[in-house]
Amino acid sequence: MALVPLKIPAGIYRNGTEYQSAGRWFDSNLIRWFENTLRPVGGWRKRSASQMTGVSRGMLTWRDNSDVRFIAAGTPTKLYAMSEAGVLKDITPVTFTTGITDATLKTGYGYSTYGNYAYGVARPDLGGIVPATTWSMDSWGEYLVACSNADGQLLEWQLGFVTPTRAIAIVNAPTGCEAVMTTAERFVFALGASGNPRKVSWCDQENNTVWTPSATNQAGDFEINSLGSIKCGKRVRGVNLIFTDVDVHAASYIGLPYVYSFEKAGSGCGVISSQAVAAIDTAAIWMSKSGFWVYDGYVRPLPSDVGDYVFQNINYNQSSKVYAVHNSKYGECIWFYPSSASNENDSYVTYNYRERHWAIGTLSRTAGTDRGVFTYPLMISSDGYIYEHEVGYAYDGASPFVESGPYQIGNGDNIMSVRQVIPDEQTLGEVVISFKTRMYPTSTETTFGPYPAAQPTDVRFAARQVKVRYTGAVLEDWRVGVNRFDVVAMGKR
Repeated sequence: MALVPLKIPAGIYRNGTEYQSAGRWFDSNLIRWFENTLRPVGGWRKRSASQMTGVSRGMLTWRDNSDVRFIAAGTPTKLYAMSEAGVLKDITPVTFTTGITDATLKTGYGYSTYGNYAYGVARPDLGGIVPATTWSMDSWGEYLVACSNADGQLLEWQLGFVTPTRAIAIVNAPTGCEAVMTTAERFVFALGASGNPRKVSWCDQENNTVWTPSATNQAGDFEINSLGSIKCGKRVRGVNLIFTDVDVHAASYIGLPYVYSFEKAGSGCGVISSQAVAAIDTAAIWMSKSGFWVYDGYVRPLPSDVGDYVFQNINYNQSSKVYAVHNSKYGECIWFYPSSASNENDSYVTYNYRERHWAIGTLSRTAGTDRGVFTYPLMISSDGYIYEHEVGYAYDGASPFVESGPYQIGNGDNIMSVRQVIPDEQTLGEVVISFKTRMYPTSTETTFGPYPAAQPTDVRFAARQVKVRYTGAVLEDWRVGVNRFDVVAMGKR
């Protein structure tokens, strides 16, 4: 018996061809590697019994001054608040302008002047895409401030849960805004203020009703030098990052008379959507149409083992729906995105920034927040329910799995015969094993298994290259270590 250990580094490699992933993991769903151990991600359960109207693309959790916890979420037609007891309240202001669920191409009827194109002929894409409606949210002390990119008002909600208390427009604040954020110095930033896609306006310090600059306050505004349009802003330790669709700018507090200084931090790295940035205190990581990027004092590209797969798989027409969620317990940034076969978020890509590896999978989530205020991370499904994640191991019928790239003997010129597997599991039987074999990289694939684990597990197949697949057989926190295979080298044909 010649036992061959299957030692595969953590993380998925999905760039180029399948054969290029030899010796690496190639595919996965609901799987993570943490502290170099293969395991399933945590499951989820509903937190909200009430369903929101519309698809949520904005979410925030925070505490008031009495340590009471709140959840806010926004859809194209509504702004909601939820108490920690699970009571869902519509706090949409009466002056709110509704938005759109899906991004739309500016090529249809009514775009351009009358008679400019022949009847029945599709218009060329001269005006880009109207993005799906998203919300930016932040806390202002114990209050909520929010902005829908379709409505443009800066809104404030002062916690009242008794009808008819609703959010209201902040007095004197700019309108026609793209997004809102608060800074560590206690200013409210209006991003894309007054309909100007490059303008940043801010209120007086500690006073969000004073927006007109004078000698007696610190209100002000600045138009950044960019070819793009502002999409969002994020606080990172010591600096406020302003993201456009083509570049990134840093705003630093310097006090009177200018209050804030602005400088370009990076070019060619604009954010793919207004919610595609994950802030992790000392850094920000985001998805761009040009790849993944990180700011940790400097903007630099983030090499990705799955970038080729993700950017071939994404529906760019609906890329304004991409939503990043930070999972601090495991050091992960998760981006939910619409695949090329969908108009709604149905897939995800995860980067573990502590251990520097990647994972992929399918899951429909349109917004989310990290744990901290609440015990578990919270995420929202496309049908309008709030879920607690990383709790239990139930997945609405899905099964966690991971599949390797091709494994071969030497350069793959010899056929190998696999006769037995010696499983290495925390508890035997919690995972089943399957094999996919080929004689050549593009030849017909044959599947063997799944095999329930035994010591040893008898299998019988022969091929030049073999992929192994582990699938969770139980809804438990299982572990897979280094399985060994009884392999015999045969001839070359």
